[in-house]
Amino acid sequence: MTNWIDYLSYALSGAMLVTMALGIAFSAFMPALDRWNKRYFIALFSSLLLCVFICFLSLAFWYDPSMAQPQRIIYFIESLCLSAPMFMPTIFLLHSCGETLKHNLLFTVVMELLGVYFVMQVISEFTNVFYYVTYDNQFFRGPLFALWMSPLVVIMLLNIAGLFRRRKKLSKKNFYALLIYFLPMTAALIIHMFIPVELTIVFCMALFALVMFGLILSDNMDRFMRQQREIADQHASIMVLQMRPHFIYNTMTTIYYLCKQDADKAQQVTLDFTEYLRKNFTAIASGDPVPFADELKHTQAYLAVEQAQHMDRLFVEYDTPHTRFRVPPLTLQPLVENAVKHGMNPDGDPLHIYVKTRQSNNDSEIIVENDGPDFNPTDDNEPHIALNNIRQRLELMCKGKLEIAPRKGGGTSVKVTIPAADE
Repeated sequence: MTNWIDYLSYALSGAMLVTMALGIAFSAFMPALDRWNKRYFIALFSSLLLCVFICFLSLAFWYDPSMAQPQRIIYFIESLCLSAPMFMPTIFLLHSCGETLKHNLLFTVVMELLGVYFVMQVISEFTNVFYYVTYDNQFFRGPLFALWMSPLVVIMLLNIAGLFRRRKKLSKKNFYALLIYFLPMTAALIIHMFIPVELTIVFCMALFALVMFGLILSDNMDRFMRQQREIADQHASIMVLQMRPHFIYNTMTTIYYLCKQDADKAQQVTLDFTEYLRKNFTAIASGDPVPFADELKHTQAYLAVEQAQHMDRLFVEYDTPHTRFRVPPLTLQPLVENAVKHGMNPDGDPLHIYVKTRQSNNDSEIIVENDGPDFNPTDDNEPHIALNNIRQRLELMCKGKLEIAPRKGGGTSVKVTIPAADE
């Protein structure tokens, strides 16, 4: 017959089921969390959700003598589920400190202890030394129950020691989040070695996992806001880099002379320059990635103006079959402008610019090449500042990257890679 303790246990189990489900949803859809943290907290809350669900089943079968065998299976699964929230914070700790799991002493020892715990769990199915369930569905602890729980306690103690050893590598929020998780859990496990508090342990795990999630989410939100401010600062510098006074002056001068020499061409250059300015202002006002097709039109307008100024000294070839992806505003046009400015030599051969796109392993690639002078990475001039500007915006806005290399046959090749997941 159920009593008030059972009703309280059912209420706690139901509340934790809903809470863990919400934790999974928040982890999946919270934009401030990066990909690794999303996956980690989805896995953590999913394991806790399974723990709570198994506890709920155990409560449901508690007073039914005919459910002795299913109850034994439930205890076995419950004990295995209990181990997951013990080593997962270890993974988070090492990841936060920039350490890999391979050949890591702390992670190796933790996994070995989990192996010992699993072996004892298997042994418990054939002996009564750790725990047993009677034929009338009564649970009893064996004489070595505390020994069976000891690997989990040692894991938590190692986590605490590892946390303090690495505290200087962690942000304050991450340190306190892990500390809030480790200390009460260790205390609850030690108590459980002598007094049965299974549901309390699961409740503590769920509660402190939420606290840990909240603190880490706050830390990620701070980082996210800093990135947004950096993007805003980058936008402010875009106008300075792109609206070069001498380019505007040269364009207007070209249009002035073309009005007498070739009125139709003057009209076309005016339209191209107008399109260039319009796209520039639109890009500067945009805070999100834009379709590559728009960037391509912007670039074509810019190059048309440059070709009008340089007459037969600038040639452009486009090979852009892949356009169905998005890029940060003002990505392609400044790359091409950099190629023109860096490659154009009034006393040398005509300059050829090549603009290409392709899809590689579902990622999108933009390649801008010129056959001018070879690239010198030690130069500290405006074109290289522009490339650094683009590289930073690519990383912040879409996790993209920019690579510079010598072009076969002479000149420079710049490749931009946009990850498929961010298209």
